Amino acid sequence: MTMLIEPTDAGLYCTAGGFHIDPWRPVARAVITHAHGDHLRPGSAAYLCSADAMPLVAHRLGGPADVTALSYGETIVLDGVRVSLHPAGHILGSAQVRVESRGEVWVASGDYKRQADPTCRRFEPQRCHTFITEATFALPIFRWDEPPMTIAEITEWVHEMQDAKRPAVLFGYALGKAQRVLAELYAAGLDRPVFVHGALMPLVDVYRGAGVAMPSVRRATELGRGAAFAGELIVAPVSARGSTWMRRFRDHSAAFASGWMRIRGARRRRGYDRGFALSDHADWRDLLYTIEETAAARVFVTHGYTDTLARFLLEQGIEAHGWRTQYEGEPESSEPAAVDA
Repeated sequence: MTMLIEPTDAGLYCTAGGFHIDPWRPVARAVITHAHGDHLRPGSAAYLCSADAMPLVAHRLGGPADVTALSYGETIVLDGVRVSLHPAGHILGSAQVRVESRGEVWVASGDYKRQADPTCRRFEPQRCHTFITEATFALPIFRWDEPPMTIAEITEWVHEMQDAKRPAVLFGYALGKAQRVLAELYAAGLDRPVFVHGALMPLVDVYRGAGVAMPSVRRATELGRGAAFAGELIVAPVSARGSTWMRRFRDHSAAFASGWMRIRGARRRRGYDRGFALSDHADWRDLLYTIEETAAARVFVTHGYTDTLARFLLEQGIEAHGWRTQYEGEPESSEPAAVDA
């Protein structure tokens, strides 16, 4: 098998097609899997993304940019290489990049999950010769409960804080996790307004524009610093922790929605009262299941527990290699510092 895609100083590069996938430096042509900051960087001459991701990509780039959008499954030919985008189930508009040249098929998955999510299209496995997978949670300890079970835990905590008349501040990543939590809680019956950090407002608007149903939201600063948030639910980006914005929520209970909350002791070490293991990445079982579904004879592993997953695959008779990239997966926070908003 040939090396249709290779790691370079600028990112993963398809020489035959003349394009990079999620480059971390400005390039001539960038194919984007999703709009998280570690996969979408400004400065490239041209971008290609899914049609569902287009509003988020435009918002994140923040200014004039040459962006082309493809519907899922639609094919474009770049210098003789057939390229198509397929749902990855990570966040709104997330996509796997399928690359085909001279009968050889590679799939770069970006970040992905297999569980249902009301904010995005569900992952669609693609058979290929070579599969590029993430490994954010590639340890057997990471096994997710079904989302309704985790959402029920969050709902119970929200009700407890309502009864105790304490603000319930739920932290999550600004793009993807925050909107998923809002949508999941709404589907579970939450029928009252939710207060949010101002940084979430434009992203919530993008998701609403895509048809995602969520509860009504209000910017917390609308009420002023003397307001009482007793019993209210507040959703905020991780980067708001420790900021002056938090001072308005007296006697609050803090919780974090993240796959890292599956690790015993992680919640206490990070100073949260509650932790909910709700992740937008595949767990150990789903990583292995996905690789099996692709029927790939060769796997390249990026960001996360790369060595662990590559070694396990080798033991199963699959050619596997780890690639070092600048992707972050699901860190404690990959967001810029929050300001009062």
